[in-house]
Amino acid sequence: MSDRSYTRRQALGMIGAITVGSATGCTAGRLTGSDTIIPTQFRRGLQNLGAVAQSIPSTVEIQWAHPTNRGTHTASKGSPVETPTGHIIIADDTGRVRSLTPDGQIQWSTTITDAERGSHGTPAVVGDTTYISAYDGSVTALDTATGNKRWRSVVGDAVGASPTYYNERLYVAVEHADPSGSVVALDADTGAVEWRDRRPTDHPHSTVAIDLRNRRLLLGSNDGHCYAWSFPDLERQWTYDTHGDVKVPIAVADGIAVVPSWAGTVTGVDVTDGSRVWEFAADDKLMCAPAVRNGTVYVGSHDTHLYAIDLANGNQLWATATDGWITGSAVATRNHVLVGSYDGRLYAVKQADGSITWSVEARGEVTSASLVTNDAIYFAERAVEDRPETPGMCYKLIEPN
Repeated sequence: MSDRSYTRRQALGMIGAITVGSATGCTAGRLTGSDTIIPTQFRRGLQNLGAVAQSIPSTVEIQWAHPTNRGTHTASKGSPVETPTGHIIIADDTGRVRSLTPDGQIQWSTTITDAERGSHGTPAVVGDTTYISAYDGSVTALDTATGNKRWRSVVGDAVGASPTYYNERLYVAVEHADPSGSVVALDADTGAVEWRDRRPTDHPHSTVAIDLRNRRLLLGSNDGHCYAWSFPDLERQWTYDTHGDVKVPIAVADGIAVVPSWAGTVTGVDVTDGSRVWEFAADDKLMCAPAVRNGTVYVGSHDTHLYAIDLANGNQLWATATDGWITGSAVATRNHVLVGSYDGRLYAVKQADGSITWSVEARGEVTSASLVTNDAIYFAERAVEDRPETPGMCYKLIEPN
């Protein structure tokens, strides 16, 4: 066992065991040591639930903002994550990864790629190591404290998805030039590819979900399918065709995979056999990562609405309109849903009835997931389209004094 591996395991022990199961209270026991689920990765854990236990303030203001994204590629951009020491790490479409102190000072900045689209992924922070993917087809491991590179592994032609960490492995969707795609498992200490399946085709962007209770690994693809493998032995079990691109992370709760699609639907799929449980139809395509909390799915659409959907049956509970596409990632807090829009605003919407508590005006198109900490909210935006001199920003929101 290497010293670095031991350090990571120590960090996991400090974080503590986290209950496996959905945000609805369903549990499957506790995991400890190197099996601990790491919440400091995209969508806050293995099941991509996008849910946090914190409450948010009734009013907020911008404390600081840093120039971040400069490209105008319409994919959603990376989201900020918090390290165990309270620093904020964000990767952007310039190819940089930066660590920021809570007061907005740059601790370090590391360039991981010179690819035109940089990185659209969100880092996974595991103890003293930060993992991030990029559009040059690489996955890179950085020292969380210094930004120094530990290893870099080229796994394909592009990687738009965020890495998922579990038990000393990284799982990530990979794009190939055919067009085709694959999903790979990497050794987290060395970056060596330990498993690959090339079945996911047409440039998959979806971040891998892992359902430990039902022993499934799931992934969406631009070919319109949701793919499922057994876990941890990784034998393909089923595919489900949504008839539209599946570009976002699939959330898994109570044995149901929540699959948004460019077909204009959100489908609840049984994770064990791939059968359809329910289907919800919006008025336009969906490219928003869903959040799931207390038996409700929250997801945005190109039709400009944020929807609340009953996880059990797919029935609409409410819909709230914004003034632009919603293509970012919904985040469910204790009582609200945070979601960004192409109208340049981040919205805080009440889970109870869909009413808007507040919105914050940014200047670009808000496409990241929000990071909610004990005393702040962080989010990022795309650059203003057709205005390359106006970069997108990473913002910190706080409660006014």
